[in-house]
Amino acid sequence: MSDNRMQRIAVIGAGLMGHGIALELAAHGYDVALHDRDPAMLERAQSSIAEGLARLAEIGRITPDAASAAPTRIAMGIDARAAVANADLVIEAVSEDLDLKRALFRDLDAWAPSHAILASNSSSFMPSLLAAATNRPDRVLVAHYFNPPHLLPLVELVRGDQTSDEAIEAMRSLYTGIGKRPAVVQREAPGFVGNRLQMALLREALAIVEAGIATPEDVDTIITSSFGRRLAVAGVFEVFEAAGWDLTLAVAEQLFPAIDRSTEPPRSLRAKVARGELGLKAGKGFYEWTPEEAAALRRRIGEGLAAIARLSDGAGVDNHASSK
Repeated sequence: MSDNRMQRIAVIGAGLMGHGIALELAAHGYDVALHDRDPAMLERAQSSIAEGLARLAEIGRITPDAASAAPTRIAMGIDARAAVANADLVIEAVSEDLDLKRALFRDLDAWAPSHAILASNSSSFMPSLLAAATNRPDRVLVAHYFNPPHLLPLVELVRGDQTSDEAIEAMRSLYTGIGKRPAVVQREAPGFVGNRLQMALLREALAIVEAGIATPEDVDTIITSSFGRRLAVAGVFEVFEAAGWDLTLAVAEQLFPAIDRSTEPPRSLRAKVARGELGLKAGKGFYEWTPEEAAALRRRIGEGLAAIARLSDGAGVDNHASSK
């Protein structure tokens, strides 16, 4: 059921993230205006939305009837001003370019109703940088989804220095109501929380490979065949609660001095990019990829996330709520 405080939602940007955000909201009863200045992007979004809705119905996250009805709730168009004119919430999902986003937020502030919340799906820019372009800093925040947005339940709600409790709670209520797992980032920090943790792991993985300790293949095997599986069902604090902090401290005292603390990306990563070895899209990165192998990896990731999504997200999380 939709939250009657936010009946009309506009999503600006119909690309990889925007179309997934729009389809999930529409599947849960919201009227969504999906805008993109490129008509071809909207055309591609239409087929991607159909695929995403079918996947959600297949794994039981929505009913077949909801999947059928959702497209009728999505109005697509190239006029941003018209898209946000009656919106209660605007979610920006355009390219990760600060000047572009700031200019857009200036326009959104002028075009959207005064009560509307303006949220960015930025993965790196502080909400205060965007709020400064508006006259409503109390109603500006980051709503950071992870890709694919309709399969991964997390949305990081990142406060700016003037974001109101009311705006945060309205967004938390919206996302909880559609079965997502909102987490509030109480203070601005580069990378918020999710990307800081991801990049910390990547930094150590790159350092291990660069030092010749293990190959990329074996690093990936170690992650996917051990603690990566635990992290799919329990968070890092829960995992180490189970292990015991006395044991954890003993290991930390041995390992922390040896863990990489570089403040610059490693030479190996810079060299890969300089050579154009960008991963799947280039056919080569730390691995070499045929088109068939690249498609197989994408399929494996998608099917794996869908399998996890069939589970009850966050099962057991409230079992220790009384200790908070």
